[in-house]
Amino acid sequence: MRMRDEEEASRAQRLSSKRRVTLQDFRGKTLLSIREYYMKDGKELPSSKGISLTVEQWEAFRNAVPAIEAAIKKLEGSD
Repeated sequence: MRMRDEEEASRAQRLSSKRRVTLQDFRGKTLLSIREYYMKDGKELPSSKGISLTVEQWEAFRNAVPAIEAAIKKLEGSD
């Protein structure tokens, strides 16, 4: 594995066969992207389906996770 490939792999987490979370620097800002990927010519490429969050947006999302989890449990319990 090339050094660049290793660096990219260390900043990516696979969520499923088609979805992945990546960290990247874009115009001097760190972005966390949750994106769908597709195969083309034997390479996995990012699609336009996804979202990119700034660090501040990620922190707000992370802080909201307990309330989101509670809402999920409530919805699942109301079957």
